[in-house]
This record gives sequence, C-alpha cells and structure tokens, in this order.
Amino acid sequence: MSDTYQAAVETSKKIEADLQVNPKKYRVLTGDRPTGRLHIGHYFGSLQNRVRLSKMGVPTSILIADYQVLTDHDAFSEISQNTKQLVIDYLAAGIEPNDDVIIYPHSYVPEANQLMIPFLTLVSNAELNRNPTVKEEIQAAGLKSVNAGMYTYPVHQAVDILYCKGNVVPVGKDQLPHLELTRLIARRFNEKFSPDNPVFPEPQALLSKTPHIMGLDGTQKMSKSRGNAIMLCATEDETAKLIKKAKTDGERFITYDPENRPEVANLLMLISLCTDETPEAIAAKIGDGGGGMLKNMLTESLNEKLRPLREERKRLEAAPDYIRQVLLNGAEKAREMAVETLKEVRHVMNMEI
Repeated sequence: MSDTYQAAVETSKKIEADLQVNPKKYRVLTGDRPTGRLHIGHYFGSLQNRVRLSKMGVPTSILIADYQVLTDHDAFSEISQNTKQLVIDYLAAGIEPNDDVIIYPHSYVPEANQLMIPFLTLVSNAELNRNPTVKEEIQAAGLKSVNAGMYTYPVHQAVDILYCKGNVVPVGKDQLPHLELTRLIARRFNEKFSPDNPVFPEPQALLSKTPHIMGLDGTQKMSKSRGNAIMLCATEDETAKLIKKAKTDGERFITYDPENRPEVANLLMLISLCTDETPEAIAAKIGDGGGGMLKNMLTESLNEKLRPLREERKRLEAAPDYIRQVLLNGAEKAREMAVETLKEVRHVMNMEI
C-alpha cells in the first residue's frame, strides 16, 4: 500500500507540473454529495483547489452526487435545497461556469447512469466488499443494514468520472481505493470490448497538498454532523462564538507541535491557511499570549479571509433563478458528453440497432 501511495504521489507531481503547461490536455472530475452546506474544511481542503484549476483553464466537471445521498443518509427531503446551497458555495468561492467549467447533479444525466450496468459486470462482489473506503463509510454512518447502493457506490463513482473521459481526479489519500477501482473498470472495459482503440482513460489522482484539518474539538475530522465545524455561511459573530469553544490544552505558551499538541497545532494551521504565514511563525508571534490570543487571531484571520465569499453568498442567495440555470446549463453540457460516450460504448459492445 505504501508503494502504491508513493507511486500516486510521484504521478501527481508530474501532472501538477504538466497542468501549468497543457491545461486543456486534462479533464478534472470532482464534486460533493449534497448532504449539507460546506464548511471551512471543504474550503481549504478542496474548494480553493477547484477554483485554482478552473482559472488555469483546466476543463472541470463539478458533480453534485445527489443519487449517492440515498446510500447512507435519510436526508432526501433536503437534497434539492442542499444542491442549490452547494452551488452558491461554489460560485461564492470563485468558480465561474463556462463552456469548460460545469456544475450539475448526476441524476440529471441519465445517459451517464446507463453505464452502471456494463460497469457492474466488470467487478466482483469480493472486490466491492474489500473496498476499505466503503467499509469506513459504513462504520461512520453507523449502518446496521447496508443497502446495495452503498456497495456499488464506487462503481457509480467510476461512472461519474469516466462518462466525461475524466483523466484527473483531485483526491486525498483515503480516496485512492475508490479511484483505483475506477482505473480497474476502465482497464477491464477497454481490454474486453475495445483493446485496439481504448474508450476510457485510466484516471490519475491529483493529491491534495492541504494538511488534514481537524474539527474544533481537535480530535476528529471537521464535520457538520459532529458539531465541530465552521460553515462557510456562518456570520462573523457565529464564527467567533464557535472558535471560543475550540479545544486547546493546558499550556499557556503557544508552540506548533502537531504530535504532542494537536488541538493547538490545528488552530495554528487554520490561521496559516488564512494568512500564508507558517504555523511556526504564528506560534512565535503569540508566544505566552495563550489560548485566548490564539483564538482571537484565528477569529480575525478567518473572518477576514471569508468576508468576500460571505458577501457574495448573500448576493447569490437572492438569485435562485440564476442558481437553477447554472445547474440546468451544466446538466445539458454533461448530457452532451454522456450521449457521445454512450454511443461509443454501444458501438464497441455491439449493441447498436
């Protein structure tokens, strides 16, 4: 596994360098499930990178995985509203939809979803059972009865990536098993149905450079459901109140020591992400100012960083017709790509009539 990860790191570095020179050579597929609004972990962990790639001119498909909410959440009554809130977060952060950058829900691209059946024939039950990411998600959701959609979730993810010929997927280390299954499906499809003229690329990982961001409790990944997150839509006062409750430790003198002082290190890292100063330099500035000064600095830095985004959010909240049109335009362009891919698939599978 360590060898596989190291290989992914090296490949990611090469892709990152080539993106600067040949942005149109790639198609990035990325996205989120509409289970709620985005928080600062999403912003620093993935959203800023999506904005960066799209502004470089890299064709980017941003998927809202609404079907996948059904696999482990009982939040279907909120899918529509959550979808629109995700779009508002994307746009407020700086995503600009155009011919190369689209935002869409995959339930509106039926031609892409038709790939599920042939893709499912290319993987075994044992391979789906072994996927470590699925096991972790089942455990995190506390599911006692696991529906088939949860096990086939990685296959649906392969559909989302491959229908548009996505060849780069920004992921963290924990998502590599999902991507490896997508690569396996692409390879098996090409070998079985079109060995002389491959239909699908084998997508590569673009590994995130952002450090792991913990929640304000200092012990778990940031998550709205765990009550340890700061939402992008939070007001400045709400942000200040949340940060006041953030966990630190009993030592007054502030140092950056992720191993021995993870809670303090996490808050220092968040300031660093806002100001571009190193965590070590920030800790040195605070010194014996203690946890109070640390939290005040984080509050000021974060509110300053997010002020333009939050102002744009307010404007977009008042434009529901525009948000809907962004989704419809994105779905239309996604369907155009899916129709062409489905034609290729039918042709190589000898299903044309």
